[in-house]
Amino acid sequence: MDWKAKWLKPANDFGNAAPVFSTDFALSRTVKQARLFITALGVYEAALNGRRIGQFVLAPGWTTYYKRLQYQEYDVTDLLRAENHLTVTVGKGWYHSPMPGFSASDFQKGLAARPMGLLAQLEITYEDGQHSFIVSDESWSVSESAVRFSEIYDGEIYDASFIPPCSVAAETFNGPYETLIEQQGEEIREQERIAAVRIFTTPKGEVVADFGQEITGYVEISVNAKAGEEIRLSHAEVLDKDGCFYTENYRSARAEYCCICRDGQQSCQPRLTFFGFRYIRIDAFPGGPGAGKPENFTAVVLHSQMKRTGRLSCSNPLLNRLFDNIIWGQKGNFVDVPTDCPQRDERLGWTGDAQVFVRTACLNYDTEKFFTKWLADLAADQGEDGYVGHVIPDLLKKQPASAAWGDAAAICPWAVYLAYGNSEILSRQFESMRKWVDYITAHTTTEYLWTGGVHYGDWLGLDAPSGSYKGSSREDFIASAFYAHSASLVIKAGLVLGKDMAAYEALLHNIVSAFRRAYPTYTTQTECVLAAHFHLAEDCQAAADQLALMIKECGTKLQTGFVGTPYLLHVLSDYGHTDLAYSLLLREQYPSWLYPVTKGATTVWEHWDGIMENGDFWSRNMNSFNHYAYGAVADWVYCCAAGITPAEGYPGYSKVRIAPAPDARLDWLEASLDTRHGRIISRWKKQDSLWRYEITTPVDAEVVIDGKTFLVSAGSYIYHSSIQLA
Repeated sequence: MDWKAKWLKPANDFGNAAPVFSTDFALSRTVKQARLFITALGVYEAALNGRRIGQFVLAPGWTTYYKRLQYQEYDVTDLLRAENHLTVTVGKGWYHSPMPGFSASDFQKGLAARPMGLLAQLEITYEDGQHSFIVSDESWSVSESAVRFSEIYDGEIYDASFIPPCSVAAETFNGPYETLIEQQGEEIREQERIAAVRIFTTPKGEVVADFGQEITGYVEISVNAKAGEEIRLSHAEVLDKDGCFYTENYRSARAEYCCICRDGQQSCQPRLTFFGFRYIRIDAFPGGPGAGKPENFTAVVLHSQMKRTGRLSCSNPLLNRLFDNIIWGQKGNFVDVPTDCPQRDERLGWTGDAQVFVRTACLNYDTEKFFTKWLADLAADQGEDGYVGHVIPDLLKKQPASAAWGDAAAICPWAVYLAYGNSEILSRQFESMRKWVDYITAHTTTEYLWTGGVHYGDWLGLDAPSGSYKGSSREDFIASAFYAHSASLVIKAGLVLGKDMAAYEALLHNIVSAFRRAYPTYTTQTECVLAAHFHLAEDCQAAADQLALMIKECGTKLQTGFVGTPYLLHVLSDYGHTDLAYSLLLREQYPSWLYPVTKGATTVWEHWDGIMENGDFWSRNMNSFNHYAYGAVADWVYCCAAGITPAEGYPGYSKVRIAPAPDARLDWLEASLDTRHGRIISRWKKQDSLWRYEITTPVDAEVVIDGKTFLVSAGSYIYHSSIQLA
């Protein structure tokens, strides 16, 4: 891109008000095409002749800004007139907001100290073949906008009746050009609109609107008001056990929206921020909080522009609600980066959560472009020695690397490759994958194991000692297991790319040998899971059998945390305990995937008992009700219960294996998956005391029914089981 434009900043300090940059220009010839190239240090909303440009909300998105800043290209031909007025409002966004709210960040302070910058270049091509340019420079004006305050955690104040003082000339400054990149990720867009289902008064006298579903986005308000009347909303995920509005789990994030109205019928909504919520408290409204009606409020759902590819349904209503919750959790947390949660003073791209969920993410939606961009940021933020931070973009620099978090560098690219069959992701990320393994090799205190580090362990494991967030699984055990796993993925990626991987194959052999010597026995469910799933145990069947026994001995309950849970049901199924995997999936009592559903969850929770049996909360300071990681269980439903996987050696489902595993506690189950090669459907149901299997495959497939393998070509097939139902 040949930038002729200059970086602009406000001439004066506007305080909390968002600046609006503007320019006027006239056209006297017929325009063939007009393209606007634009970015900002912050988030922007651009308009030409009063009409919004594009559908990208919170553009230019969130990247590791010191090294990568996206710019966007918009075709604005249809918005042009003879006389034109171009405006761009710039808010703090991720660039200037004080993130992360729960921890000091020198990285973020450095960004916040930079100007609220804008770079814009309009390239016009005329019918006669001539070109002209409208570029941001000293001729542009800047003034305070009607957005009086806006940032990520605290929300926004908008004054529709605000009349700005006279504009002044904008100032140019030496902004970043060398870090500019074309738009790489998916655009964040408004995706759905949800009407308020009810407005009620709590025991404390609060007026609250309920949208019936937790979302990420904001509320659009339609109202007839007088100039100066205020609308003030607060946001919350849940109500407390008394039915009152609850925000303590947002911690320091105020999550408020205020609109100061103009005269007449109008609609307003946040423009440069977002919230995670199901409920709003109406703190002020024309005529009083109680004057608001459901039709005044519409929740607008935001997430990255991703195509839905996977669907699950079955005969169990609670399980169907879980499937929906997993989808809503992904939508709510895939807002340009895979965040842990969208509501409190965090909303960061935690690497551990991303690697836990990546396989499910790639089944539910086409996330190839989404992860390609985020993984490019991971590689950009990665240390020269291979260090990978806990979050990407890495706002928490200098913290010790953690196993299962930094391993996202290896796990995520491989999962994306398997899902879509495009080796380009491996080409882009191979050096990052390799450097991560080399980092472990260089920083361990025990050769061929990973010891001596500081890790999150089996985060939120239910077998955690009193007062600890970490489960009882040994941290060095977990770290060494992931060391082996990441090394194996580097080898696989290298072989796909035609590289000589002999050195890493020898390394992996030594890691596995050292692991077996150091850890001949397993003390927790998660240790059994990792030993079997990563093929580290001398006898993986024995490790899986031990796992099954542990589960049964504690009352058929899981005790795993972030590290063990994603693989738990897979290990049970892979080693002959599918019935036990179903028992865990279908369990309704705490702890289980369905327990939150019985408590009214509409997304996946951070804690199995975020709301406890007696209605109390797990905690005030770390209790998100939209935390997608445990939704990784959907991967098992697609791949084991419905049995849809790529055939060995055929990434991207160019050939498939379909091996359904029904359970008599369900009458039927169906999974569909749109792949690069077409739609795969696997359905099973009870029929006349037998199982009926209905399978559609767009490619050649290995179909496994009752242990028998059928090789079939593309088409639809029906099989009946020879096994009588008990």
